[in-house]
Amino acid sequence: MRALTWQGNRDVRVQSVRDPRVERPTDIVVKVTSSGICGSDLHLYSVMGPYIDPGDILGHEAMGFVEEVGSEVSAVHTGDRVVVPFNISCGQCYMCDQGLQSQCETTQVRAHGKGAALFGYTKLYGQVPGGQAEYLRVPFGDTLPVKVPKGPPDERFVYLSDVLPTAWQAVEYADIPPGGSVTVLGLGPIGQMAARIALYRGARLVLGVDLVEARLESARTHGVHVLDLKEHGKNLADVVRRLTDGRGTDSVIDAVGMEAHGTRLTAAAQRATAMLPDALARPLMEHAGIDRLDALHTAIDIVRRGGTISVSGVYGGAVDPMPMLTMFDKQIQLRMGQANVRSWVDDILPLLNDSDPLGVEGFATHTMPLEEAPHAYEMFQAKEDGMIKTLLKP
Repeated sequence: MRALTWQGNRDVRVQSVRDPRVERPTDIVVKVTSSGICGSDLHLYSVMGPYIDPGDILGHEAMGFVEEVGSEVSAVHTGDRVVVPFNISCGQCYMCDQGLQSQCETTQVRAHGKGAALFGYTKLYGQVPGGQAEYLRVPFGDTLPVKVPKGPPDERFVYLSDVLPTAWQAVEYADIPPGGSVTVLGLGPIGQMAARIALYRGARLVLGVDLVEARLESARTHGVHVLDLKEHGKNLADVVRRLTDGRGTDSVIDAVGMEAHGTRLTAAAQRATAMLPDALARPLMEHAGIDRLDALHTAIDIVRRGGTISVSGVYGGAVDPMPMLTMFDKQIQLRMGQANVRSWVDDILPLLNDSDPLGVEGFATHTMPLEEAPHAYEMFQAKEDGMIKTLLKP
């Protein structure tokens, strides 16, 4: 089959690789019809190289049709249409029973002290072949895939793999009071959808912050009060407070993570670390790694006293400095973590109907053949051509 493989720093290629097959009686194989490119994929593209091997298959936002089923699978059958959650969870362990599928005890990557394995996401998370490919092997065929109706376009359902549950959890963790306010930092795919979900769930004021005009315009057209970081810069917190009776918003969602535009020194250090030999880069990242923390520090500044910060953007630093005095003094509540996809599916699936209240159809700004995936990664990294969300079609 054809699949997008990692070959080096900012070097991904579509190659012919061995077809996946049923390896355990609980596996299924899915013929992929759509697969998204995620902001987290850019971490692999330019930062996390020490934990990837040349030839690893990327991608964790796939859906398609069941091509083959293992002998013990009964919940889905050949020809069924399914979405594949990005975290690999068994659905039966203690953590899954708690709704914490991202911490699944069956697939935890204990060798690296990490939570549940992920599709297409480095040795730290199991080095499981991903879904930016023609076919995908999916374990736990009875409990992991989400069966969806045939008929509507893929775009109606594909975001159940990651974008929708991640954004839904971000809003849930933000604990926005009824009729309250929230600032969403970063209007990439997760930030865009989190802002829409916050409005749908009753937030009175949703502020969206970014510095890319296409992202600001997309959020604006969906009822978000947008703030251009290029315009407001260091005065952003003062602007937010002026809009909220001097307090700051009740909640802040950090949808930026370690892709933030921070200090040049930290950015240069990240790039330099990614270029080191793996044997040197790994211990440096694990024990001395530091993130660009502008977005998180901004969240701490602009949230009101007693408010809540929800972090959905991925961070990877080991020794990040945090302003604990300010956080304690402001009595800030802080929640974060990988989305527990299966926990939110039942809440989200009824909204993926013809009325489309979250605007999932048309959410993708670009749809490209799998063969053009390397160019799509380049465009996404550079934020070119108004690219916010791209779907690849094998």
